[in-house]
Amino acid sequence: MEQKKNIITMDIRGQICPSCLLLALKEVNSNIDAIRAHQCELAILSDDRHAMITIPESISKMGLSSKVESKDHGFEIRIFKDI
Repeated sequence: MEQKKNIITMDIRGQICPSCLLLALKEVNSNIDAIRAHQCELAILSDDRHAMITIPESISKMGLSSKVESKDHGFEIRIFKDI
């Protein structure tokens, strides 16, 4: 039976890098154990194009995965741990 994951949404629209990256990393570090245990995912909403690159690159170095999707008024960067 698959356990439903908690999704933590963080809206950082209006922020520009490097602020976007720092805010995202702070939230990831606060939830890193739950993310690695597949208990939660982060959904970061941003309208800064640089965040689409800087956040996934940094997340990858932490051993996590990300997926970027275009959404209304910006982008959603989903952060999770692959199985």
